[in-house]
Amino acid sequence: MADPISKITAAILAGGLGTRLKTAVPDRPKILAEVNGRPFLCHLLDELDAGGIRNVVLCTGFREEQVVEAIGDRYKGITVRYSVEEEPLGTGGALRNALPLLSSETVLVANGDSFLKVDLRNFLAWHRLGNSGASIVLARVADAGRFGRIEIDEAGRVLRYFEKDGNRAPGWINAGVYLFARRRIASIPGGRFVSLEKEIFPDWIERGLHAMRVAGGFLDIGTPESYLQAGAFFSAGT
Repeated sequence: MADPISKITAAILAGGLGTRLKTAVPDRPKILAEVNGRPFLCHLLDELDAGGIRNVVLCTGFREEQVVEAIGDRYKGITVRYSVEEEPLGTGGALRNALPLLSSETVLVANGDSFLKVDLRNFLAWHRLGNSGASIVLARVADAGRFGRIEIDEAGRVLRYFEKDGNRAPGWINAGVYLFARRRIASIPGGRFVSLEKEIFPDWIERGLHAMRVAGGFLDIGTPESYLQAGAFFSAGT
């Protein structure tokens, strides 16, 4: 029997300008920021390859030609394709723009500037068991102020979504790893800037949005300070 995860198309949101990281990485997209001698994107692709993913769509924009040159159309056991945004579309708009390349009925989506250690097969099984059209992974961090905090009930249904509210207390945050039904992606408005975090997720709470908590290591490289932690994070095998 074929591994169910191998049938899933994964989309990596890699089109951001990386404005906050420009002082540390001025000459390339942040997804190509070097970590332990390799682009950060390679660490993400390593995790997807180890998790059984065989098809990846890179949603690129800023300096996309550098990403194509660095990765090409094959990475280990993964076939790589590209969805290029001609102008900034945001996380939701970029994902909607990639829809023609997302061939599976369930799509794995990952932010290109963060990393989470998560068992993808377990996440897929949990997603299907809950019969949810949209599931997100939550990670526990000491300072939730930079991220979107999530409140869920005992069944994992999202009750409230706080996008970067400045509360620096510990909390469960949106870790930037999702499973969406393709029809959910098709419902995102096309041809304009759309934020998953600010526009889509609050709307999807009413339609059904679920979240799974995981204990795996989480890393975000969106700021110079957090980027400096990346080398030690991967060296430790978190």
